[in-house]
Amino acid sequence: MATPRPIPGILDIAPYVPGESGAGEIRKLIKLSSNETPLGPSPAAVAAFNDVAGTLARYPDGSATDLRQAIAEVHRLDAHRIVCGAGSDELLSLLAQAYIGAADEGVLTEHGFLVYPIAILANGGIPVVAPERALHADVDAILERITSKTRIVFLANPNNPTGTYIPDSEVRRLRRGLREDVLLVLDGAYAEYVHEADYDEGADLVASTDNTVMTRTFSKIYGLAGLRLGWAYCPDNVADVLNRIRGPFNVSASAIAAGVAAVRDVAHTRRAIEHNDRWLPWLSDELQKLGLTVTPSVANFLLVHFPDAGALTAADVNDALKQCGIYLRRVESYGLPNALRITIGTGDENQAVIAAMKEILSASDQGAAAE
Repeated sequence: MATPRPIPGILDIAPYVPGESGAGEIRKLIKLSSNETPLGPSPAAVAAFNDVAGTLARYPDGSATDLRQAIAEVHRLDAHRIVCGAGSDELLSLLAQAYIGAADEGVLTEHGFLVYPIAILANGGIPVVAPERALHADVDAILERITSKTRIVFLANPNNPTGTYIPDSEVRRLRRGLREDVLLVLDGAYAEYVHEADYDEGADLVASTDNTVMTRTFSKIYGLAGLRLGWAYCPDNVADVLNRIRGPFNVSASAIAAGVAAVRDVAHTRRAIEHNDRWLPWLSDELQKLGLTVTPSVANFLLVHFPDAGALTAADVNDALKQCGIYLRRVESYGLPNALRITIGTGDENQAVIAAMKEILSASDQGAAAE
């Protein structure tokens, strides 16, 4: 019997698997698998969310006007160039939908965000992977893979799951090296955490070109992952395209209200940054004291590598940590089978991770010595 068949490429997609959460367990868990903020959302955002409860029968503002205006004021941007979506994932997918067709190519880096190939394949395109250099995006490698079929380049900066970034000079060199009809998408999901002087989130590049887009999210530093909210800063021509194909009410009223309050609560955002500034280096140092290799990170997480010839693999340690109620992120789907990604948690959570890993690794060493 014949059945409906999806377009070519759909069945080649490996479904995205989120970080484990230990859902259903009764004991208190430590979830450091999804890069969520340990401070939670702004109290003002929670209050705004609750205030919307009495108006749930009404459709939201289809243009998310108040939210776009709030983002524009805080980030000093042009509100007319902002398009909001149900998470930046939706906007990344809409960009692929708009600019990728059958057999077109989209370029991403070796350890780039898994949503990029999904978005490309879902629209009949071909993902082209550029190798990285020491876990950093390599502009030369990206440019070498540009062909007449290339339509879009996705660059997470900082990158997930590595936590690395490339400076503004390299991003601009990439833009100059691309044809004018190739769209460059700068995914800045973790931009708020970066302090390096040579880093730029990409807004200026967007403002000065017709072929560059910056995407951002409310899921990380703003603590609104459960609401699914993101935004894109676009040239006028790209904003016009996205507004033609996005859903008419793609952002809920509760997400709009909470987003406005969250982005305006700059004091809460600053506290989240300060917390990360304190605990990111602490956790990195403690992991290295355990003999592990840690990729330097500018985001709110660390990529930790286990020795290839060690007694325990990343999978072994991950399983042992889950027995302790601690959930980290396996990253084998990113081509990093012997590494774990650890979100910066509360102070107590960070200390608990180190204590548990110290015990796990020590027990393994003692077992090896007894053999």
